[in-house]
Amino acid sequence: MEEGTIVKWMKAEGESMEAGDVVCDIQTDKAVVSMECDDDGVVAKILMAEGSSGVQVGTLIALTVEEGQDWKDVAIPAAEVDVSTSSSPPPAAVSTPAPSPTTSYPLPTQTGPAASLLLTQYGLNPATIEGSGPKGNLMKADVLKHIQLNSLPTPAPPQVPLPAAAKPVAAITTSPTPIITRSTTGYTDIELTSMRKVIAKRLTDSKQEAPHGYSSATANLTAVSKLRQEYIKSGFKVSVNDFVIKAVATALQYVPEMNATLVKEEPMPQSSIDISVAVATPAGLITPIVKDAAGKTIQQISADVKELAGRAKENKLKLDEFQGGTFTISNLGMFGIAEFTAIINAPQLAILAVGGGRTIIDPETMKPTTVMTATLSFDRRYIDEAQAADFMSVYQTIMERPELLGVG
Repeated sequence: MEEGTIVKWMKAEGESMEAGDVVCDIQTDKAVVSMECDDDGVVAKILMAEGSSGVQVGTLIALTVEEGQDWKDVAIPAAEVDVSTSSSPPPAAVSTPAPSPTTSYPLPTQTGPAASLLLTQYGLNPATIEGSGPKGNLMKADVLKHIQLNSLPTPAPPQVPLPAAAKPVAAITTSPTPIITRSTTGYTDIELTSMRKVIAKRLTDSKQEAPHGYSSATANLTAVSKLRQEYIKSGFKVSVNDFVIKAVATALQYVPEMNATLVKEEPMPQSSIDISVAVATPAGLITPIVKDAAGKTIQQISADVKELAGRAKENKLKLDEFQGGTFTISNLGMFGIAEFTAIINAPQLAILAVGGGRTIIDPETMKPTTVMTATLSFDRRYIDEAQAADFMSVYQTIMERPELLGVG
């Protein structure tokens, strides 16, 4: 995340807050997240109104004071800059905060906004702090613990000029709707949402940086279809895509080289098989994660997908629910697409594009048979054609013989 949009303020000016309270909701690249306050205090001045977009990480959005202080008598950053450059003597300070750190370090891709802000404010190197989150990700609590153990002084607030006189902005809804501008010149301009801009940038980067290789396989769905009907008769409404997720997770156990992510241009194998599943939302494509898919039954996978997809369409996913997967599946079969290719979801190494079932005449039995084609896109820098072929061969075998799934 590099910038966001202020969706809604949960605290008004003059309102008290405690550590852990939600101050505002922020639209990030792909979800709406809640920003919590770290200390008790009172909201003195809101500098970024609801609807403010393109707000860079680290930008001052509000001022707070301690309980008991006059929140109405607070100096805004621009006034402080003017005072510091004038010849009048500076006011007596109760305490002298430490200078703002000037050293910046690259942040891991899975670091949340709260932890990123603390690392930036204190000028900390994330490599020196042990993370307690999934796959060792840094959490806000890890950074706060490091600050307390090392008794680091509170950095001075950044001298940020007050935003230009903001024009009144209409309140926005939690489901971003493309802004349509009517034109008399014969065409219509549709403004991209911030989420779609991020998607466009990341996919362009992936296509330019990762040489894509492709491998396809067509599986006979006769056995899977029969097993699915047995589940439905037993009261479990599972889909073919649930079987695809389980088959991919099982195939990754046979070809673990595919279950890896890039860290500093080096592939890092992952012990847990976490499958990202592409879900279309009004705001754009998002990939909620079915964690430990290899260890779950078809019923559990089905329940996870339905629950995650539902919250994804409502913009209610948490960061760790759509960031950090090890392999992605994109299925357009329900839209009538027979086969297609997908762009790798960096920093992963591969993505499987799944088409819909279609009926053909089996050349051996001369009877109508339903088959499904899937195409693997893989990063040719780290995965060669032989490994891709092994993966697709295992995937095809498992889809045609679902008894190998360990469906539970």
